[in-house]
Amino acid sequence: MNLLFRFAAMAAFLALGGCSGANYEKTADGVIVKLPGGDAAKQVQLRVVSERIVRVTAMPVDGGEMPASLMAIKTGGGKDFTIVEGKDSVTLKTRNIAAEVSLETGAVQFKDSTGKLFVAERDSGRSFKPVEIEGQSYYEIRQRFASPDDEAFYGLGQHQNAQMNYKNEDVELAQHNMDIGVPFVVSSRTYGILWDNNSITRFGDPRGYRNIDAALKLYDADGKEGGLTARYYVGDALKLTRTESNVNYQYIKDLANWPTEVKGQPGQRVVWEGRIEAQSPGVHKFQLYSSEYAKVYIDGELAMNRWRQNWNPWYHNFKLAMQPGKPRAIRIEWTPNDGYLALKHLDPLPPAEQSDLSLYSEVAKGIDYYFIAGANLDEVIAGYRTLTGKAVLLPSWAYGFWQSRERYKTAAEMVDTVKEYRRRGLPLDNIVLDWQYWKDDDWGSHEFDATRFPDPKAMVEELHKHKARVMISVWPKFYPTTKHYQELDAKGHIYRRNVEMQEKDWVGPGYVSSFYDPYSQEARAIFWRQIDERLNRLGIDAWWLDASEPDIHSNVDIDEHKRRIGPTALGPGAAYFNSYSLVHTQGVYEGDRASNPGERAFILTRSGFAGLQRHAAAAWSGDVVSRWDDLHAQISAGVNMSMSGLPNWTFDIGGFAVEKRYENQEREHLPEWRELNLRWFQFGAFAPLFRSHGQFPLREIYNLAPEGTEVYESLAYYDRLRYRLMPYIYTLAGDTWHRDYTIMRGLVMDFPQDAQVRDIDDQYLFGPSFLVAPVYAFGARQREVYLPAGTNWYDFYTGVAHEGGRTIEAKAPLSRMPLYVRAGSIVPVGPEIQYTGEKPDAPITLLVYTGTDGAFSLYEDEGTNYNYEQGAYSRIPLSYDETKGELIIGSREGRYAGMPDKRVFKVRFISGAAPEAADLDAPPDASVEYSGATIVVARRRGPADGP
Repeated sequence: MNLLFRFAAMAAFLALGGCSGANYEKTADGVIVKLPGGDAAKQVQLRVVSERIVRVTAMPVDGGEMPASLMAIKTGGGKDFTIVEGKDSVTLKTRNIAAEVSLETGAVQFKDSTGKLFVAERDSGRSFKPVEIEGQSYYEIRQRFASPDDEAFYGLGQHQNAQMNYKNEDVELAQHNMDIGVPFVVSSRTYGILWDNNSITRFGDPRGYRNIDAALKLYDADGKEGGLTARYYVGDALKLTRTESNVNYQYIKDLANWPTEVKGQPGQRVVWEGRIEAQSPGVHKFQLYSSEYAKVYIDGELAMNRWRQNWNPWYHNFKLAMQPGKPRAIRIEWTPNDGYLALKHLDPLPPAEQSDLSLYSEVAKGIDYYFIAGANLDEVIAGYRTLTGKAVLLPSWAYGFWQSRERYKTAAEMVDTVKEYRRRGLPLDNIVLDWQYWKDDDWGSHEFDATRFPDPKAMVEELHKHKARVMISVWPKFYPTTKHYQELDAKGHIYRRNVEMQEKDWVGPGYVSSFYDPYSQEARAIFWRQIDERLNRLGIDAWWLDASEPDIHSNVDIDEHKRRIGPTALGPGAAYFNSYSLVHTQGVYEGDRASNPGERAFILTRSGFAGLQRHAAAAWSGDVVSRWDDLHAQISAGVNMSMSGLPNWTFDIGGFAVEKRYENQEREHLPEWRELNLRWFQFGAFAPLFRSHGQFPLREIYNLAPEGTEVYESLAYYDRLRYRLMPYIYTLAGDTWHRDYTIMRGLVMDFPQDAQVRDIDDQYLFGPSFLVAPVYAFGARQREVYLPAGTNWYDFYTGVAHEGGRTIEAKAPLSRMPLYVRAGSIVPVGPEIQYTGEKPDAPITLLVYTGTDGAFSLYEDEGTNYNYEQGAYSRIPLSYDETKGELIIGSREGRYAGMPDKRVFKVRFISGAAPEAADLDAPPDASVEYSGATIVVARRRGPADGP
């Protein structure tokens, strides 16, 4: 071999990596590592997206390709990187991060530019298990990352078990009426993982919860092994006693096991009793899946007490420390009322594995995820939006108050509701028309029932005349008798299984129905055109896309559900289980933008997925119930949803479904009903979107309590306060697009050094200034509030200052929710208005909370169009210098059509206890006319301020 040939051969070997048994190849935007035989992955590819984002794809076969991403719109293409070869590894470096791949195992670890570790894959933490889905080859996949004990995890969408920090927790991402799976997790170590998979995914334990006999020994009430004693009653009469190895009436198919001795009889009760024994030591995890009234007692102590409407069961978690040889007594009491119930269990994983960051998905071609680094969690969430799209700014009126109910049955009810709000001087921006405005047998026609809505266009025009916007419910569901169904079906865009099984819904006598398949551009275009022709032409302002999980038929088992939502245009329903809402909202958003180019689209959807924010879509927490536990669960659900990168979120204030004691308006329960709604409403005033909705009793402010009562006056107070804070709130909204900001903020985002905030599940920040502490216990007139360290906090109502880093007993009279403002905050407050945009040039009061330096950037634009995307907006920088005692109203930046050239700023300095602290109309310390040039306002110090 001549010297030149040997040199070329050596160069080629080095280009592919010099490690024996493995090699690598540099690509245009990264590197591909080929792995030796026997490893779970044959190929690991790194692709640079940006200096802070690297995509990792691991394939079980050489040369495999991943399907096109639905969630990510930027998947690679970064150019500014280097490849550094080590003895046993190859490292891809950008300016901010280094991703090192083992040439032996393919495990990847991520470090910052100084070499500090963010996170590392376990050497044996990647697995692929072949599975066949509808005749196609896929894999079950899992990826584990080592996680130190002090790491905390957030995000993952919206889950309702009052969990904030997901460290050592298990979370299943499987879309449901009340559960939204978003496969994006953020770490207290300031990185995030976007897991690009559309199937059912599990964070934590990959096994999924199982029946209780899978890993427990069961004993009946007499101590005999084999099952629990089940007693079935009708009223107080015992009808049947038998031993059951499981507690399992989870799905429709399981109801076939219901005993004939009690089937169909009213007043049924079931009690399971006995003992459960662990076969492995440690903390065992349980889930009670239930609807209607259910209680669980452990060793005689009440561990769970829940109610849900019978058709909408869901999970409630609890944990038990257990040891082999030490059984624990259990008793389950259930009033079925045609509901569902199951008790599920997970025995402990090995401690190290349970502590890992672990992600598992049921259906995949390979492992595909994005590592996102940031200096803080805002930067991590910004990286998520770099990948999945900007959060389109909603119209300004979307941030006002919405009134809804299930349901307004006539046009007159809609119009009269808005008129009553206006008559009473209660601010309102949006009135919502829920389902069944069509004839009972005409679902999917988008046609109004003329007997109740004789002139829909005139109704919309009348509502607009009263300065109210109209949102309308549109489902992806169709009856086969409608022309819309027939058009979609003729093109192959209807899921057929539900129709083939002649499955009937719950309307009237029941009608056969199915949902459309939005996974093709043609189907989405047809769906929008049908809306456009029948509804958009009426002047409807916003779209409520209900049941977007999609919930084709509630309470079928998961395997059957997968079959009912497929095959999609892209593949089996199981492979796309979680992504329906993303493509569904895409079609409506793109259609609305094309049809109404001068008006911002706005979509409300019951389900969500990674990327939803780019479709001008907000999600809500589904058909939650009117219970205090459910109110509590909304707090962490909303914070984690927001930390998943989706900034616009809401809930049914007061809960959607109600117990009979409330529905029947029983006198002894009326005070609790009113208090529950008030506490939920107080919380709702500080949610990203402010929306009242639910079943009977009616939810209008004036229907909840009579005028003049403490409840009514407090409801009115928080409604008006929301509107007074609109300059602050709309700035937060503008920042979601311009600065990738998060409105509803976990405390860990702003106080990462304060370890005490990591697990707090009942407080959050509303923007940079407000610490919100909702009240979620009946009769509570105080509650503990932790004030994060590193700053002082002002009681919003009294001005009293508190030092951070401690827990206080906060007053919580019925009329007020604990609310604190961070020192250094500058909060812009507008005038009293009845709807957003009513007084665009009115004076703005700047509340300056002294004690430390602070800043705020007041944002304004036209409010209802997309011109902000082209730079049509203004900012007025505001800063406070504590040392000088000066507020600087800086030089205005930018312009937009209709911008007030001049406006008055009133300035109030809040420095301590003052009876007028929350009086937004109190005399100002200064008043200045602002024309766009810098103005300095000096604070007049008093004796209490010291030297």
